[in-house]
Amino acid sequence: MDLGLGGHVAVVAASSKGLGRATAMQLAAEGARVVVSGRDEAEVRKTAAEIERATGSEAEPVIADLTRAADVEELVQRAVERFGSLEVLITNAGGPPPGSFDSFGDGDWQRAFELNLLSVVRLIRAALPHMRGRGYGRIVNFTSSSIKQPIDNLILSNTFRAGVLGLAKTLAGELAPDGILVNTIGPGRIATGRLFSIDEGQAERLGIPVEQVRERSESQIPLGRYGEPEEFARVAAFLASGANTYVTGQALLVDGGMVRAI
Repeated sequence: MDLGLGGHVAVVAASSKGLGRATAMQLAAEGARVVVSGRDEAEVRKTAAEIERATGSEAEPVIADLTRAADVEELVQRAVERFGSLEVLITNAGGPPPGSFDSFGDGDWQRAFELNLLSVVRLIRAALPHMRGRGYGRIVNFTSSSIKQPIDNLILSNTFRAGVLGLAKTLAGELAPDGILVNTIGPGRIATGRLFSIDEGQAERLGIPVEQVRERSESQIPLGRYGEPEEFARVAAFLASGANTYVTGQALLVDGGMVRAI
């Protein structure tokens, strides 16, 4: 299937590693020109160079802290200045720290809000004028499987990922007349550095080997294994593409069947 991404410009937030990197690579492989972003300049530049070598598509590195409004504006502006348009926006950010309700004070809640919800608001706000000007756009928000089923010991993520879902569902209705589709995609247990860090934390709390934590987790997944970032990225690429012409306002999990909610 031709996804219709050839020549499109995609901003992929937090894309120097993990799911963001895999998605930027997939979009570029489909012919999109991508803007890669992150806080670590060396990692961002390295990822952009690797994408260009692997796919032959252009990749623009932009250093951005998604909790800073000015950085978000610059990220979108650089895409338009370099490539002349913006058709695809992937909102993404690292997860807040694990912990229970009693673990966090106001500062922790504020930081999680700015990273995982306000950054999405700001990215979409910055991108909309360029998409509206063309009468076309695809926005895909990366969240978590917690949008369907809360995850133990991740109260900050559970709270603000759900906020992104509410935002996306509302915007899907508001932006449909402008030809802009908005969807939310939640990873289950995908083999990234963040997942491995969560597993290590759980192993430490329970006093068991991390291998045992992984075995327990995989036993709860019908497909019997953790997913690969590339498997997630292929789904994200479809939602972000011209091949997607009638899916908007939806929340899709890429989780190997782990979440049983209807």
